[in-house]
Amino acid sequence: MKKFTGFVLKILGWKLVGENPLPSLKKLVIVEAPHTSNWDYFYGMLCIMSVGIKVNVIIKKEMFFWPLGPILKALGGVPIDREGTSNKVETIASLFEGRERLNLAITPEGTRSLSTVWKKGYYYIAQKAAVPIFLTSLDYKKKEGRFGPHFIPTGNYEEDYKLLESFYQGVSAKYPEKFSLSKEGESNR
Repeated sequence: MKKFTGFVLKILGWKLVGENPLPSLKKLVIVEAPHTSNWDYFYGMLCIMSVGIKVNVIIKKEMFFWPLGPILKALGGVPIDREGTSNKVETIASLFEGRERLNLAITPEGTRSLSTVWKKGYYYIAQKAAVPIFLTSLDYKKKEGRFGPHFIPTGNYEEDYKLLESFYQGVSAKYPEKFSLSKEGESNR
């Protein structure tokens, strides 16, 4: 699959930039941004699969009906009850327990529409599960899938967020007007 997805990326004119932290790391919360289009999933999966990373994504449990459920699971989908009263961070962080490998991709914007506040769930999931956060992005202007740094959350969100800001600054989203690099309580627009 690595060779095939790498070939498809090349045909489409995309290239990979940065260093793949796997196989040295077996569990990650992968931050994928910007997220302004359904194409982000397609190109993001091509980039990650072309270096041999198996990615998991959280999908609402209602999508896991026959025949779609087995297909979603084979593609790395992990069902979650979004309607339940359980703490979502705790529930998702517990997915890392007892698994040898789990690379959970999360889009902190939470939507393809403009979001002026990034959700912090990805950070608290990584912190609770004691796994690194791995930064990735798609730059449509340069046609680059970018692998950035990875780090263990320190518990100081403000300081850790500076690393995210520096990595995502200047990245060209598919729809730039829908991308805002901002943290809770402030906007860069």
